Amino acid sequence: MNDFTKSITIDGLSVKLWRGERMVLIGMDVDNPEPDFVGFSIEEQSPGSNDFLPLRNRLNFSYGDQSASMAVNGFRNFPSTIAPFQKFRWIQFPFDPKVGKYSYRVTKKHMKSDGSLVSGTSVTLDITLDIVIYDDFLDVGFARNFASSQAYADRYGNNPDVIPVQADQGLDFKKVAGDVYDWLGFEAGQLIFDFLKEVAGDETLTLDFFAYDLNEPDVVGLLERIGGRLRAIIDDSGEHKPDTSAESQAAERLAASAGPDNIKRMHFKGLQHNKVLVAKRNGEAVRVLFGSTNFSFRGIYIQANNALVFRAPEAAALFEQVFDLAFTSPKTFASDPISKQWHLVNIDGKPPVHLCFSPHTDSDLSLSPLGAAIDQATSSVLFCIAFLNQAKSGALREAIDRLTEKNVFSYGISDHVGGLQVQKPDGTIGIVDFEFLAKHTPEPFKSEWSGGEGIHEHHKFVVTDFNLPTAKVFTGSSNLSVSGEKKNGDNLVMIEDPKVATSFAIEALRIFDHLQFRSRMKDASIDESKDPLTLQKTTALSGKPAWFEKYYVADSQAENDRKLFSH
Repeated sequence: MNDFTKSITIDGLSVKLWRGERMVLIGMDVDNPEPDFVGFSIEEQSPGSNDFLPLRNRLNFSYGDQSASMAVNGFRNFPSTIAPFQKFRWIQFPFDPKVGKYSYRVTKKHMKSDGSLVSGTSVTLDITLDIVIYDDFLDVGFARNFASSQAYADRYGNNPDVIPVQADQGLDFKKVAGDVYDWLGFEAGQLIFDFLKEVAGDETLTLDFFAYDLNEPDVVGLLERIGGRLRAIIDDSGEHKPDTSAESQAAERLAASAGPDNIKRMHFKGLQHNKVLVAKRNGEAVRVLFGSTNFSFRGIYIQANNALVFRAPEAAALFEQVFDLAFTSPKTFASDPISKQWHLVNIDGKPPVHLCFSPHTDSDLSLSPLGAAIDQATSSVLFCIAFLNQAKSGALREAIDRLTEKNVFSYGISDHVGGLQVQKPDGTIGIVDFEFLAKHTPEPFKSEWSGGEGIHEHHKFVVTDFNLPTAKVFTGSSNLSVSGEKKNGDNLVMIEDPKVATSFAIEALRIFDHLQFRSRMKDASIDESKDPLTLQKTTALSGKPAWFEKYYVADSQAENDRKLFSH
């Protein structure tokens, strides 16, 4: 048994736990569901606790009990022991994630003819939720992307004053008090700030810094603390160029603290689109942070984003070569060997890592391996690509279009779908775009904050066959477009490892489900006059098809979903 999945089957009930980044995916399956089967209760025992506590549901079978603990007010008031989950997978965010063993008890719930519930088969399974994915090598973190969510409405009352209205106001913006930024930034935010604080507090370290969007005042404050140990390259394309832009303001401040010769503005042929921190000791790169997360309010606190930290000098040294070349001779970058090939980092006992840097003259260099991985997938393809709808050609777009003919499980996410959708043979849609629950929402849900102007899904990653030994993850700052690869300063990493792939697969699922639900709410045109959303009773009591029926349609996306994550 490996250290990131656990599974068990008892009396036809299968449960599988998958380790994510401070979250757990619980996959469930039932061989032959009985007509009175109405869902699963899930109970959690956290490290150091002696008790199992039920996970809670916003939905119930009915809302007749309006006592303080059971009233319909939008909160998760209903323990799943009495309001079971009518889903075959569930992603659990521990309220206060801890290192250690988490145990989950999953129980089939059945409904009697009088509407009361009884428990059926139950299984208990545990998994260790390590914070770091590979000690002393790789840590992966995601931003929460929950400013537009029921959780944010519950916890912070949809407060819109956590980010500036205009990006250029960011450096002078007064942050609100409390833990909202830690909560929204989640692990990606923590990785960024821990990295910067470590360099700022260690006089033996220097920092080389790539930035695209840059308006987070605490980030700039930490960079100022580093003083002359900092070198920075800050994008000056488009809206970043004027003197009034946050990027220009930050560059001016950093030139004063680090020295004007240590701060460069540039944009290659298109954008300087890297978001990278390289820490060095005695001139040698020792670790690197990169990913899709911009050092900005939207990047860290609003958007879906990722950050990776490699504590591997072999990986950090490649990014340092990229920085040195961009700092001294950016016009020659596309013709330099650093941009004309993939670079392998292969350390004993660690997953193989391949890195590719742009701009380069041939976009197929970086995109063809990605397209090939999608074409060769036999189990699943999951992706979050912010600007996928803008891609009209190239190896990635062509491979995703071919998914319509492949019998693999696929989900996709793009912030603005436009005309691009992946429609499976059974008619289901594999791509969703961003929506939020606006004014008219059904009970028991609340209206949500829009999250401000700008895109919400900013990830750029693809996961293929996450559950197989051949699993691969592609991610980085690259927009995965032909023009971007030829013009922008960017990076792309391929990691061959099921454990890392599982982390990204769970991230894709949680965002897909988060957005798909909101899209369905909009499509249904639900308003305050509609009946509240409820759990479905048995067919005998409701006269409707069983809630689970669609999951047992042969060769459907729903059937693949049920089986893939529970076995």
